[in-house]
Amino acid sequence: MRSTAASAPAPGESTVERIRDAAVLRFGQNGFSASLRTIAADAGVTAGLVVHHFGSKDGLRQACDDHVLGVIRSEKLRAATASSAAGLLAQLAEVEQYGPFALYAVRSLQAGGQLAKAFIEQMVRDAEQYLAAGVEAGTIRPSRNPAGRAKYLTYQNVGSLMLWISLRSETVSLDDLRLTLREISDQVTLPALEVFTEGLFVNRTMLDEYLMYVPDPPGGPAVP
Repeated sequence: MRSTAASAPAPGESTVERIRDAAVLRFGQNGFSASLRTIAADAGVTAGLVVHHFGSKDGLRQACDDHVLGVIRSEKLRAATASSAAGLLAQLAEVEQYGPFALYAVRSLQAGGQLAKAFIEQMVRDAEQYLAAGVEAGTIRPSRNPAGRAKYLTYQNVGSLMLWISLRSETVSLDDLRLTLREISDQVTLPALEVFTEGLFVNRTMLDEYLMYVPDPPGGPAVP
């Protein structure tokens, strides 16, 4: 069964949060052409109340951007600073709940424009911060170029989801995405952990040769 954007309000959820959450779901499923009237119906309010709280569709989208980025930042920080596998396993067990946020992020980037540019730039800045937190916590190795590493990992993660959605129909249901997040998680977690933990190349030859070619790479001091 395909899910719809409408959902029952969470206990204690304010009207503003209910509208924002309905918008995240609707924008994620149908893109930013979704009307305020449709989002209002999903949230069980009037379109006038949406405008009252957010001013315009752009204002509503900005609120959605801030919320989605906040969730991503919080969860990534939790994973980056976890000192044992328990935190990772807990996140893997809950991976389907991140479907709405993953789909919204992809739709934001597909839409293009200044908001999309600002969205991905903020994702990269957030990645640099939680990777730095992991370095400080002793769970992540330092980098010669922290900003470059943050950008690479962000583009890699978002790009894989964008590719999956681009190969399918314009409208993707949350049920589709939740199932795919679980499938992707099951398939790539082990190889990803191998690459991130043990590395890919058997020696430093390529890195050392590159560092000889570019003796002063941007972004920070050399790492042993």
